Amino acid sequence: MDAFPVLDSARAVTARARFVALDETAVDPAVRAWGHLLQNRPSWREPFHYWDGTEETVRWIFVLDVLNHCFWPDPGEPVWETVLDGTRYSGYCGLAAALKKAYLDGVPITDARFLQAMTPEALARILEGTGRMPLFEARLENLREAGRVLVAKWGEDVMHLVAWADGSACRLAAQLAEDFMSFRDQFVLDGQPVYFWKRAQIFAADVHAAFEGRGPGRFTDIERLTAFADYKLPQVLRELGILRYRRDLADRVDAGRYLPSGYREEIEIRAATIVAVEKLKEAFHQQGAEHITSVHVDQWLWSLGQREPFRRRPYHRCRTIFY
Repeated sequence: MDAFPVLDSARAVTARARFVALDETAVDPAVRAWGHLLQNRPSWREPFHYWDGTEETVRWIFVLDVLNHCFWPDPGEPVWETVLDGTRYSGYCGLAAALKKAYLDGVPITDARFLQAMTPEALARILEGTGRMPLFEARLENLREAGRVLVAKWGEDVMHLVAWADGSACRLAAQLAEDFMSFRDQFVLDGQPVYFWKRAQIFAADVHAAFEGRGPGRFTDIERLTAFADYKLPQVLRELGILRYRRDLADRVDAGRYLPSGYREEIEIRAATIVAVEKLKEAFHQQGAEHITSVHVDQWLWSLGQREPFRRRPYHRCRTIFY
């Protein structure tokens, strides 16, 4: 695929931003202080991930990434959690654990017709745990849509879409965004389109990681994927001093007030996150680590976000199916 518009559109937003500034002088210090924690190869081998080395793994990953968004609870509500093999998981790890357990228990979650006809009761059983998964109804509709599109266009099998992409992660992500509304993570700001395609890119990256760049995970342009702009990465980038919020936006985020999806402030935060990750990638390259991709940097920042120093201030709150 020659044109992959995510990075260029993010740069255009960041160049005319009103609420979010990118401080490039903080990039090198961040790499010097924390870069030793970056993993050279994203690992799929986690106890909550499903893996059998076949195309079924790809189908399972697709369902995972249809649902991979927005796990934080409303104030006063308990965190949704589930248990797999005696271990309690929440957030993304909990979602993966629930889907793995359901699949191993014989629930046909990789079958497009099952997804198309998904009932609230069936999804509730799959996501059984303590608390309630946020955006339950939206997740239900996204699964139904995924099934409908696979049945109508891709022969009931996401593997046909992966094969059609012909080794291009960018082509795969772009087609997901075109065919599936739930992956169509894009907006218009100041009359110009802005593309994020967060979960669409994650699907390609997850398949690549699961198969270690071989078989269905062999993509010749994986380095062209951008950061997966969400709520955790900008929280970390802000603590690193790379992202700076205008006072009124900072006050709103720090007070835990919601940002509507598609509003300028939210779009600027996500766009600046993508550009900041590119700057960090360039800094790693200048240190001789030229194999580092934006996906590596994204996962490095996400892992830093699990550490207390990067949780001093809250992440921005936006209820959305896109992240």
